[in-house]
Amino acid sequence: MTEAQIKLKRTESLLAELIPEALSQLNDARLHELSVIEVKCSRGRSDAKVYVDPSSFSETEKRTYLKQLRKARPIIEDFCMKDQGWYRCPKLAFEFDEQLKKSQTIEELFKKIAKEPKGEE
Repeated sequence: MTEAQIKLKRTESLLAELIPEALSQLNDARLHELSVIEVKCSRGRSDAKVYVDPSSFSETEKRTYLKQLRKARPIIEDFCMKDQGWYRCPKLAFEFDEQLKKSQTIEELFKKIAKEPKGEE
């Protein structure tokens, strides 16, 4: 692992800790219940995608949460900068992590295939 990759991973793990803390200090109580699953930074650490747990939110709730997160983004970035003493913070982009849902769907398909009777060859 190169030094640049180590710095990238360190930034990602710091943001994964700082963002939930910043969310908990916002006035909007709905954002307090969101949990950050993962943070992926770009190579130059200028942008970061923040993956949020979709839990059991409906599509309209997800849109509402994403809208609120976009509004709160400058406040969250400012919190991270001040906490770490950074000159600038990566620009955060929030989205719900749908990987778990996809993997569950694939597992269900495999279970259905396993249950089907095998045909004559």
